[in-house]
Amino acid sequence: MRIVITGATGGIGFAIAETFAKQGHAVVLADLNENALQQKTTSLIAQGWQADYCVLDVTNQRQIADCAARFPADVLINNAGIQHVARLEDFPPEQWQLLLNVMLTGPAMLTRAMLPLMRERNYGRVINIGSIHALVASPFKSAYVAAKHGLLGFSKVIALENADKNFTINTICPAYVKTPLVEKQIAAQAKEHNLTEQQVIEQIMLAPMPQKAFIDVSEIAETAIFLCQDAAKHITAQTLVLDGGWTAR
Repeated sequence: MRIVITGATGGIGFAIAETFAKQGHAVVLADLNENALQQKTTSLIAQGWQADYCVLDVTNQRQIADCAARFPADVLINNAGIQHVARLEDFPPEQWQLLLNVMLTGPAMLTRAMLPLMRERNYGRVINIGSIHALVASPFKSAYVAAKHGLLGFSKVIALENADKNFTINTICPAYVKTPLVEKQIAAQAKEHNLTEQQVIEQIMLAPMPQKAFIDVSEIAETAIFLCQDAAKHITAQTLVLDGGWTAR
């Protein structure tokens, strides 16, 4: 199958790409940074796997259409994400809109572009990489939380609209994953709260999680693999939560 992954040069995206490539699938890495895309794609090909790349800004409708035309996906993984942390009254409006464009409108428009051929072939899998913040909130993350909550509602609608085909759409929602994005948040919160980075991890990030551990990128990748298997063909419009018990309370 052809697997198209957005945000593919980051920690989660590339782990998903590697996992699918190892399974013999053709992966297409989609991201903003062409140099990083070339390097990551070359590293996959060097291991004997099928890989290509597409420079893609998920807020750009022309680039979305071009990606869908060049690389029609059997499996689309909407993973691209950004973060900005501020009180709402201090949140730059253009930054608020950008977060929604990248993490909600972008996945919707890319799914829209990929859907016709999925329906024509009677096979399609869309996997959104959400977040624990699709289910719970944290202060100072209004745009991020709004976008991730929105993904769940979006997925339910698309599942209903395409229930007549062999098509599923689901959202994987991990708790904190130690990616470069999260490491920046750790450093920023340490500075803001006058804490060590370890204290931020223990007292803020992992405090709500009973298992007190970061989610590993391999857990997300293997969950994505499962959602593409026959055993998951009737799992659709669902939220798969990898949170170490966070939402059990």
